[in-house]
Amino acid sequence: MSGQSLFPLLEPLLPRVRKPVQYVGGEGNSVVKPWDGATVRWCLMYPDAYEVGLPNQGVQILYEILNEQPDVLAERAYSIWPDLEALMREHGIPQFTVDAHRAVGDFDLFGISFSTELGYTNLLSALDLAGLPLHAADRTDGPLVIAGGHAAFNPEPIADFVDAVVLGDGEQAVLRITEITRVWKAAGSPGGRTELLHRLARLGIVYVPGFFDVSYRPDGRIQVVTPNRDDIPARPAKHTLTDLDSWPYPKAPLVPLAETVHERMSVEIFRGCTRGCRFCQAGMITRPVRERSIETVGAMVDAGLTATGFSEVGLLSLSSADHSEIGEIAKELADRYEGTNTSLSLPSTRVDAFNVTLANEFSRNGRRSGLTFAPEGGSERLRKVINKTVSAEDLVRTVSTAYGNGWRQVKLYFMCGLPTETDEDVLEIADLAREVIRAGRRASGHRDIRCTVSIGGFVPKAHTPFQWAGQASHEVTDHRLKLLRDTVRADREVGRAVGFRYHDGRPGIIEGLLARGDRRVGRVIERVWRDGGRFDGWSEHFSFERWESACAAELTPLGVSLDWFTTRERDEREVLPWDHLDAGLDRDWLWADWQEALRGTELDDCRWTPCYDCGVCPTFGTENQIGPTGRSLLPVISVGVTPALGAPSGQGLPADPGAAAGPDAAVGHDAAVGSGVAPDPDLVSARASST
Repeated sequence: MSGQSLFPLLEPLLPRVRKPVQYVGGEGNSVVKPWDGATVRWCLMYPDAYEVGLPNQGVQILYEILNEQPDVLAERAYSIWPDLEALMREHGIPQFTVDAHRAVGDFDLFGISFSTELGYTNLLSALDLAGLPLHAADRTDGPLVIAGGHAAFNPEPIADFVDAVVLGDGEQAVLRITEITRVWKAAGSPGGRTELLHRLARLGIVYVPGFFDVSYRPDGRIQVVTPNRDDIPARPAKHTLTDLDSWPYPKAPLVPLAETVHERMSVEIFRGCTRGCRFCQAGMITRPVRERSIETVGAMVDAGLTATGFSEVGLLSLSSADHSEIGEIAKELADRYEGTNTSLSLPSTRVDAFNVTLANEFSRNGRRSGLTFAPEGGSERLRKVINKTVSAEDLVRTVSTAYGNGWRQVKLYFMCGLPTETDEDVLEIADLAREVIRAGRRASGHRDIRCTVSIGGFVPKAHTPFQWAGQASHEVTDHRLKLLRDTVRADREVGRAVGFRYHDGRPGIIEGLLARGDRRVGRVIERVWRDGGRFDGWSEHFSFERWESACAAELTPLGVSLDWFTTRERDEREVLPWDHLDAGLDRDWLWADWQEALRGTELDDCRWTPCYDCGVCPTFGTENQIGPTGRSLLPVISVGVTPALGAPSGQGLPADPGAAAGPDAAVGHDAAVGSGVAPDPDLVSARASST
């Protein structure tokens, strides 16, 4: 019977698997609604382990918004670890939700959020376990499979596997999709799933890959991407949510029963970024900046703490210290919760946005733990290339202030393999670390100063000025990281005070293949999955050899290769796989900024300077929404309940679904069906470090 619980079949298997508690559901603030009382039923999935997926803000936001609708039911699913997957296949148990353990195949809509491309093999596992054909063209029934999140801004590698894609913010989009599905079902589902997809595509709500054809040149490059229907937009566009104050979600965050990568409540204080870091896809695709007011932030913190009992609040965005009222937010929240066990945190802080007063407010009610800064590039020359306008003097001055005011540990994030990078650029990271330790010892008068250097490999992403760049090979990345590691360890003065964390370059190459690949890469993903590929974001499951072999088998006959998709530099006129998808960014402006990068020319933040014509605001009729408002978050205001269809009181849904997605890694980190929530950098690093 449709909607029946699978738990009686699942429960006997749980004592035989690792961490069975992750499959039982029943978290605080979770919702189980009667199946028969719903007209439209959603399953929302984060395609990674429960411990990573449950804290995801995007899934939680959409889960809450949908379940507020009286005739809508939404449940959650996460990826199944291989131990339970094998048992489920043996006993014929399909992919299930954790809320009521219903079969995913029973739902109307299956929304999957991708904050990283390395979750694509988990998508195929979920589809197969759910009993759904892997290829969208082969499906005649079952739920529509809808992808979203940051990775969905180039969905072409998974175009064969998904029915539709939401670009950008998901809050209004999921309600529009729900309403169209409701009307279609009430009419008797005329025309089947193809007609439902046609209705969604015609209104510009989703991108349907099956409604577009791709042709290729003899040299392997794309010739053209064209719609195969006359009445759908030729360039599907992202959704941009404006007035975040009217969408104060999640109001009642989920409280997990099992350990997760975050044990805190999170509030997104603004969405979007205009700093213009050229490597940052999240900053580009989530423009413009839209701040939540200090009053709404305060109300969301109060409501969330009341609903969850968490003792830590993370104020999230791509660059939280850039909020125009961050000083007031920090002070007034610290005042409100002084004397309690509630602490405040920022995921990371820009060097040029840090001040010790702000840091003191955040640590007033909690532990004074380490501070995290992200210079990204090792040398000042390279930081100009990537538009991360921070000098070595700025960094040393900032950390000296921190150490002098009682902090003992600083973490620095860098990337390796950036465009124009040399060995010397990377070795300057060692010089910076040395100066940070020396400055900390001078400022604090202590020698027990620590600095952790964390390095990730750079992966060029779609809709950024670096989308044309050749990616550094994994051999080059590993060579430079070894040079840096050996240099740091050889420094007898400070070497023991510097921690060094990095990962080899091979996973980054596969991420690069998936980030800038086209539809031909789908056959590689499928072969890897059939060969046992799962959880490729986890080092113990990732196999570069498996991916390399699949690329050779599937791409070589087509005249392309792994290197062709990754280390090759593109020219200005090449049609890129995502050019037919509109993120609002003017392609000519992106190319011009790529050329400015090669010249080492910096670009100002358009929040505080005149517009430099990136294209987002005129394309979507939006603008940067920033303060200061001059208001106080006191007294506490209640978080209002959004009426049916999610429209704020007194407002209807906009005619244009609009939309921006949130920051990259994020909060990366990632949103279900493109909710646009900023990825939390700690979440991504926690997943990596946990391996």
